[in-house]
Amino acid sequence: MTDGPTPRVVSALQALVRIPTVSDRDPSRIDTDAFDRLLAELATQFPLLHARLELTRVGTHGLLFRWAGASTERPVVLMAHLDVVPVDGEAPWQHEPFGGEIHDSDSGPAIWGRGTLDDKGCVAGICEAVESLLESGHVPAQDVWLSFGCDEEVSGTAATEAVAVLRERGVTPWLVLDEGGAIAGGAFPGVKAPLGVIGVTEKGTTSLELVAEGRGGHASTPARNGPTARLARAILNVEKAPFPASAPAPTLELMRRLAPHVPLPLRPVLKPLLGNADRLAPVVTRALLAAGPEAAAMTRTTVATTTLSGSPALNVIASTAKAGLNIRVMVGDTVAGVVEHVRRAVADDSIRIDVVEAGEPSPISPMDEAFELVESCITAVFPEAVPTPYVMMAATDSRHFTAISEHVYRFAPFRMTKAQRQAIHSYDEHIGVADLVDGARWYQLLIERLPA
Repeated sequence: MTDGPTPRVVSALQALVRIPTVSDRDPSRIDTDAFDRLLAELATQFPLLHARLELTRVGTHGLLFRWAGASTERPVVLMAHLDVVPVDGEAPWQHEPFGGEIHDSDSGPAIWGRGTLDDKGCVAGICEAVESLLESGHVPAQDVWLSFGCDEEVSGTAATEAVAVLRERGVTPWLVLDEGGAIAGGAFPGVKAPLGVIGVTEKGTTSLELVAEGRGGHASTPARNGPTARLARAILNVEKAPFPASAPAPTLELMRRLAPHVPLPLRPVLKPLLGNADRLAPVVTRALLAAGPEAAAMTRTTVATTTLSGSPALNVIASTAKAGLNIRVMVGDTVAGVVEHVRRAVADDSIRIDVVEAGEPSPISPMDEAFELVESCITAVFPEAVPTPYVMMAATDSRHFTAISEHVYRFAPFRMTKAQRQAIHSYDEHIGVADLVDGARWYQLLIERLPA
């Protein structure tokens, strides 16, 4: 960026980040005033959008805008969410997490703070694109809907309510685009070119709880094989029994597209392998498993032990011990199969397995005209990137939209280093100023290129 006035999208994102719209599964713990202030700030930053688009409120603070286009035949939904995850007060943030301050990063000036990448950057980018096009008098070729959820981070209901509104109005989206992929640098070992990864499906999100019960009692007289010991053994057994690995079709296509970009010394060996990934799927799967956690997660259902609870005091033996398992269900697997796998791995009938949340993987969206539009816009704005489909590991609100659309894709048009991707839901989350501006330009191009 050159010196000059701060682009509107930059100042808008700074303002949004400064409002701590932290969601919580317990409604009584949500700062509703913060969400009220965020909606007011959006209206201040993007007045034409709010004046000219039809607005329907969904959930407590969700927004569903309709921008009437020249045609209603192939409507488009652009998605993002307004809520963020909490900030760990003990984490070593370099800059105030709700400050929205601009400081240098490894790639130049950046806006720092919770939500810059997940997902207020997308909110600001979409709104900037629409506001700019409204200023120029542009009329989109198709109806454009903006769906901004308010409880995505807690698997809330705003997205399902938005789907219900669209279904009631007879809207069958030709294209749905939510957060998810990115212009990902350092995504694959040895490949210098960033990958423009477009999520054509996403893993299902399922949460289980392992529960061990017993008599409990005074810590001075412990008995063998108490609840905590049995629970610990169950956790280790699950970790020792990973799910079978395989490469689904989107991953094989990703590998094919990577083939021309592997390092020169490795091309004689790897290029034939990657170029024929579908016929050599087992070898590709083993290669991904060896490439680190990010690549390995592309091949199988994953299990992470995330929460633990036991005794209320150091001198009390727990009568109940619990462990929460967060499971990301791979395309091709099912929740029922996951529960059975965990049950076999635990191998202890005294451990109860409760299903807290059940989410099946999303259908795979086709790589047809809608996908190609997203792909062509990536090539236009980010010519250095290799556009490719992939299986998204995290969950988005867009999974609910598969009920009304076959074309659901996950892509945030921002350059992200590996360190930035690791900062999502962690500390030092930030987005490059120039990258935010380019992302808004990408959204604008997508709207301008909608087919008649």
